[in-house]
Amino acid sequence: MKAHRRNKLIAIIGGLLLLSGAVALILYALSSNINHFYPPTEVSQGKAPLNKTIRVGGLVAYNSVKRAADGLDVEFTVTDNQNSLRVQYHGILPDLFKEGQGVIAEGQLVSKTEFVASKVLAKHDEKYMPPEVEQSLEKYGHPGKKQSTDY
Repeated sequence: MKAHRRNKLIAIIGGLLLLSGAVALILYALSSNINHFYPPTEVSQGKAPLNKTIRVGGLVAYNSVKRAADGLDVEFTVTDNQNSLRVQYHGILPDLFKEGQGVIAEGQLVSKTEFVASKVLAKHDEKYMPPEVEQSLEKYGHPGKKQSTDY
């Protein structure tokens, strides 16, 4: 094999190795930043992984919000009208957070019944519901979005 051809082959193989390494790093970064969504029923069925960052969502159950004296520790229940999950959160809740409204909590499941949230997201307005929450509520018997009769 001629030196020119050998150098060209080495350059092509080196380029392919660099490209493969870059693609592998990108795929690894993307897979570690994906947070999967689980409604309370799937959590109770054991489909959600323990001690891994996930999102859970549903409706905040009525009369379930309990605040600590310092005002930053909050416990509440998320339900999909079939099963419920207790959520613990330390921080300031969004202004739109209230009982009976859709919510998504991001954090870690420490047991089948206990979720420690690092972030809580509330719905935007009275007509908006996060798509994941709407789909899971419809799947488990809640009507989800209702058509507005306001004209």
